[in-house]
Amino acid sequence: MAEALTADELSPGRAQPAATTDNPHHATRWLILAVIALAQLIVVLDATIVNIALPTAQEALGFSNDSRQWIVTGYALAFGSLLLLGGRLSDLLGRRPMFITGLIGFAAASAVGGAAQNFEVLVGARVAQGVFGAVLAPAALSLLTVTFTDAKERAKAFAIFGAISGGGGAIGLILGGALTEYLSWRWVMYVNVPLAVIAVIGAALLLKKQPRSADAKGIDAPGSLLVIAGLGSFVYGLASAESDGWSSATTLICVIAGLTLLAVFAVVESRVKNPLLPLHIIWDRNRGASFLVVAFVGIGLFAVFLFLTYYVSLTLGYTPLKTGFSFVPMILGIMATATGSAGLVARIGPKIPVFVGMLLAAVGMVLFAQLEVDSTYAAHILPGLVITGLGIGLSMAPAFSAATSGVDAEHAGVASASVNTFNQIGGSIGTAVLSAFAATATTDYLTGKAPSQANQALAAVHGYTTVFWWAAGVFVVGALLCGALFRPGPVAVNPDAPVVGH
Repeated sequence: MAEALTADELSPGRAQPAATTDNPHHATRWLILAVIALAQLIVVLDATIVNIALPTAQEALGFSNDSRQWIVTGYALAFGSLLLLGGRLSDLLGRRPMFITGLIGFAAASAVGGAAQNFEVLVGARVAQGVFGAVLAPAALSLLTVTFTDAKERAKAFAIFGAISGGGGAIGLILGGALTEYLSWRWVMYVNVPLAVIAVIGAALLLKKQPRSADAKGIDAPGSLLVIAGLGSFVYGLASAESDGWSSATTLICVIAGLTLLAVFAVVESRVKNPLLPLHIIWDRNRGASFLVVAFVGIGLFAVFLFLTYYVSLTLGYTPLKTGFSFVPMILGIMATATGSAGLVARIGPKIPVFVGMLLAAVGMVLFAQLEVDSTYAAHILPGLVITGLGIGLSMAPAFSAATSGVDAEHAGVASASVNTFNQIGGSIGTAVLSAFAATATTDYLTGKAPSQANQALAAVHGYTTVFWWAAGVFVVGALLCGALFRPGPVAVNPDAPVVGH
């Protein structure tokens, strides 16, 4: 393990000989950041890029509406349930080989999905994407964690990474719309191949081979099985709720079984010698608050990406490409605050930026909740997109940084995986719960009314705005809870610093 940095060595503006001497990537750190950011973009945009292409793919391959959701859920199921194991493998086998393996596997799965001639192959390819994404994502974030050790530079690096993570979904909508409209739905899969090839070449040239850490331990088999089964069952149950309802046997059994298995996982992790997820990583106040931030943002972002996409495409009649480009102001807002606030976060810590950012996102949701059938983009959608983007950028970048700060090298991968796991679970909860709220609100609105086209449109918009009100509440609760949990002041970067609660 690298020699610990002293408090003086970590102070802003002071030279850090230990970091530059022990870190073989110091000279090329900004180029490495570009490669890592590209890899993260591949993973994040694939959560949304397929959405716009789904109707076209459904028509081409001839699968049912009930089957359609599994194109999205198959990816989320594999990705969410395997992230912690992927992070541990990164710690054990090395970040460089797992990063490259994840990229190559993701590209191969994307190529198979693009060439799919039936529903089964397409779903299988999406599941494979999720598997390799679970290898790639924690390796990317842990590489970022150990590459940037200077406090100011680390804040900038994580600001860029946070901007990519927050805006990648919107970029996916733009790419999905453009590729579907001008090429083919198959290119929403194929596009990953050249991006991954560029990232693999960059990783092979820039990342140094490093010996396995002497502190690395073996795989926690019981914990791995429990968390995979628990997260898989939980995500599957939430996905089933959208089609089968919350009271269905499948939904209830899977959700209850998933939560039970995760509870058993927590007990096991507190007792085994080499846990998959050392519980002190979660119980640290700053890291715990960071995990909650990305979970709350995952829930809220789902409301924007899915239901605002429905609104502009179905209610306003936008084309796929125009729908994607309508989210550009939010991307710019995310990038502005994520990168522009790096210096501020390095000086004062994440507490205030996260609190303000989540409140801004709540304001954006309230503006979306005012939408009507005849609302216009410039007057009624654009302000909400800008404000929401500013808030998400201000929240995500410091959360990613704080979530991996103060973690020793042995656990950098699993800490990184935990961030993505919480974000994925947040998105899965948002998918199921908010979809159910929208469906119920739409049905209730139509009760006692004639099933005319006008009433159908009004009911659909009522369902969307109901979701936006709930999302606003999620962001407010997140702001209050996470604002209370974060400790005031800058976050320690020293990986050997004492961990509160350990």
